[in-house]
Amino acid sequence: MAMKPVKYCVVDAFTDAAFKGNPAAVCLLEEDRDDEWLQSVATEFNISETCYLTQPLTLSNEANPTFGLRWFTPVTEVDLCGHATLAAAHFLFAYGLVKTDTIEFSTKSGILTAKRVPETKAPKSQDDYSIELDFPVVQVAETSSADVAAISESLNGASVVEISDTSHGYYVILLPSGEAVVECQPQFAQIMNFPGKGIVITGPAPRDSGFDFHSRYFWPKFGINEDPVCGSAHCALAPYWHKKLGKCDFVALAASTRGGVVNVHLDEENQRVFLRGKAVVVMEGTLLV
Repeated sequence: MAMKPVKYCVVDAFTDAAFKGNPAAVCLLEEDRDDEWLQSVATEFNISETCYLTQPLTLSNEANPTFGLRWFTPVTEVDLCGHATLAAAHFLFAYGLVKTDTIEFSTKSGILTAKRVPETKAPKSQDDYSIELDFPVVQVAETSSADVAAISESLNGASVVEISDTSHGYYVILLPSGEAVVECQPQFAQIMNFPGKGIVITGPAPRDSGFDFHSRYFWPKFGINEDPVCGSAHCALAPYWHKKLGKCDFVALAASTRGGVVNVHLDEENQRVFLRGKAVVVMEGTLLV
């Protein structure tokens, strides 16, 4: 029996403008597909993330529908992805597929929620809203055994202030300034050879910029040299910058070429991170295979 066509859209996440932020393909599955097919489609899209939504599984409470959600890079499945979760929520909200303002997703990282938050400052329309994700904190170690000289060389000689390990297997690298983050020229072949999943570089934002810190994320092992806006990396950056700045609310700039803005709140008591951003649908279509 032929499989049903699969509807998809491509959403730019953590931005309010097309062709900025981080693109994710969102595919709505009406019937099961095997993992080989899921990975092949993600490889075909060849963007930082392709995610798959299943029809509502259950109601975990009386109000909010729960969808299955999985995330794939061009080469592998991952356990957590912020921008593709925001894209999936935007897809469900924008196409009227849910009637509530809160959606739950059943994922490899447990139940994650996405909440539609109307703009409070002169919204342009009823569709003018942000989406807030409720994610787990990623623990950041005080130190790392990583080779500072090798890390610096892989960043084309950038001055490395400190290196920290994370519980998700990537490094957080502090550079002297946000400008240094923007100007960094990563050497991906060298980063590919490091242990761990990848590298997040970060630095304090320029004074009066409106941001608290800048960051960029490199993970060539996962088929993405630079992730334009890595939402899940902010689950580590929130507790990291909390220790440095003594605050729990941040406006973060993803300083890739595409750029993106992430509003971050750290709930230290419950070890949760709330990521808020906008999204824009730029493409829609149907997979025929």
